[in-house]
Amino acid sequence: MTQAVEKISEIERKVKGKVIIGPLEDEIKQRFKQVSKNARIPGFRPGKAPMNIIEKQYGPDIRSEVYSRAIEAQFGQIVQDNKLNIVGMPQIQHDPLPEIKADFEFTATFEVIPEVKDIDYKKIQISQPEVKLSKKDIESTLMVMQKQRATFNKVDRAAKTGDRVHVKLESFIDGKSAESTGKETLNFVLGDKNRLEIFDKELIGLKANDLKDFEIYYPKDHKPEQLADKKVKYSVVVTAVDEMLMPELDAEFAKSLGIDDGNVEEMKKQIESSLTEEVEKRIKLKEKDQVFVELVKHAKFDVPKSVIDNESYRLMQQMTENLQRQGAKINDLKLEPSMFSDRAEQTARLRIVLAHLVDKEKLHATEEQVKSKIEEFSKSYDEPDQAVKWFYEKQERLNEPAALATEDNVVNFVMKSCKVTKEKVTFDELMGSNN
Repeated sequence: MTQAVEKISEIERKVKGKVIIGPLEDEIKQRFKQVSKNARIPGFRPGKAPMNIIEKQYGPDIRSEVYSRAIEAQFGQIVQDNKLNIVGMPQIQHDPLPEIKADFEFTATFEVIPEVKDIDYKKIQISQPEVKLSKKDIESTLMVMQKQRATFNKVDRAAKTGDRVHVKLESFIDGKSAESTGKETLNFVLGDKNRLEIFDKELIGLKANDLKDFEIYYPKDHKPEQLADKKVKYSVVVTAVDEMLMPELDAEFAKSLGIDDGNVEEMKKQIESSLTEEVEKRIKLKEKDQVFVELVKHAKFDVPKSVIDNESYRLMQQMTENLQRQGAKINDLKLEPSMFSDRAEQTARLRIVLAHLVDKEKLHATEEQVKSKIEEFSKSYDEPDQAVKWFYEKQERLNEPAALATEDNVVNFVMKSCKVTKEKVTFDELMGSNN
């Protein structure tokens, strides 16, 4: 007889069950017969050993196996009957199975998916970016495209912003060598927005074969963290200076961007259309990020430890694989799941609250929404029709577009109920870049 499910905490439950061994005896006897056919018992040919000897040698293991399956089956029935949404592996306790001779009880302690209480969406505030695309934004984008297609010509003069310099360098931290290019050279464009401005300024004015020593103090929030809050001394030799030669905004340039007739004005219109589309995507992404953060903040419930542990391990494995791809040796990595527990809890909390909202508010993606998402993905391929066909060839390929479409439904649902304020931002601020 199964006792009622005991509530230990908001996410922990305990239940007691009883296994009646009478109905299991036939199964145990069948297992003995199967084993006896191939059992190797000293003094007997295979299949000829007496059953009492078979039972004596293999009995404890066979009974343990059969009893374990009976426990699993009964626990599964308890879960089904009580409609329990368990997570992780249950902790099952019972007497040592090989020693059991009569009916026995077991207890199972386990975690369940927590109940998510209703969220007061009116307390959620979302800042919605408002961007007006300008002529300057289009011109800046064209400038980036020109730089991407630029050529370089070696010059015999001092380096200036926009030039590409070739250097050999060595860095020192606390008097010890930290990095060296050796015989190799690095080359980079001075003034590139992705580079450290204070470093590039030290190289402006240098010519080929010039040597310069200088120090840079990196702030506490600097990335990568290895240099944060450190003073680094550099010894740099400039080996060459190249001048950037950007292509003209003419018909040839337009053709290089896919404008068959080379119409420059048409090129600008298409760039404006692409930027408008990108702005819409970025706005939706920022809304989504804010909604997810707010849902995690306002959803009150305990996250099961087993869920956090599994997510911590997944994040650790992901980081390990990323570092290995970057050349790190696995023996040098000192990663532990506990390092990722905070992030894992936030990720798990979001996943639970999203599942709750989708189920409660019926926000699952429709076939049309999945189709729309697939068509959106396929635009980035050379042959969109083939890309769409590829998605529909296997059911599992629809999982990602379906999940993203469902997330969009959640965001739209929350946005209708929360407080939304408009915030005027520039195109560069939205894109997170000043290029």
